[in-house]
Amino acid sequence: MKTKPQKISLAQAVAFCDTLTSRKKIADFEGAVNGLQCANRSGAVTHIGAAVDAGLAAFERAAFAGVDFLIVHHGLFWTNPVPLTGVNFKRVDALMAQNIALYGSHLPLDAHKDFGNSATIARLLSLKISKWELPYEGTPLVPTVTSCPARTALRSKLEKLFPRTLAIEKGPARPKKIAVVSGSGAGVMPHLKEIGVDTLVTGELRQAHYAQAEDEGLNLYCCGHYATEVFGVQALAQRLGKKFDLPWTWIGSDCPL
Repeated sequence: MKTKPQKISLAQAVAFCDTLTSRKKIADFEGAVNGLQCANRSGAVTHIGAAVDAGLAAFERAAFAGVDFLIVHHGLFWTNPVPLTGVNFKRVDALMAQNIALYGSHLPLDAHKDFGNSATIARLLSLKISKWELPYEGTPLVPTVTSCPARTALRSKLEKLFPRTLAIEKGPARPKKIAVVSGSGAGVMPHLKEIGVDTLVTGELRQAHYAQAEDEGLNLYCCGHYATEVFGVQALAQRLGKKFDLPWTWIGSDCPL
């Protein structure tokens, strides 16, 4: 005899995620829309999914897995309102046709001090966070570490944790202060010296930052934008599933960037 799958209301799922991520308290970049971005037809949640990016391919994989509530880090909306035509229509149409609600959480998952992307990376590297610095609209986004391992040991751990690690080692062999920034570290590069950071672990940087590393004596480790931002959505999906006894599925990608 088959039992009916456990389910909760969409409103319950959204409320739990909003509370856990402190969504309403954390400002985000212009164009980002955190929270529920698209409802589903049923108004219910039976199977949670987690992905880094909102996109047609991810939605199709989520539908195949039976997901009806998909949590993403990079949501649908990053610009001013656009016509729902072409690929924009296809994305929204795929969500609605497959009864998938979409929940986005960008900076709230980068800044979360427990299971956020940067906090998780620091923990997996056995780095003890000293403080959080460089606030955006009042929310510190960058964990820093002052009890630092040797550069060779740090690089070895990064190479084990991530599929690819690009090392630019122009700083000290024994770092004095490390910053961890998931995704793009470009925004913090101008501020590293002012907070005394000589080593940055991040996802991606720009070509011009090589010269900055040489001039300022910095160690820069680029481990992939995508690869450094898988942790938060996975943790949020897992915690939502555990709270309400629902299954969750990782909707991965082979994105190398």
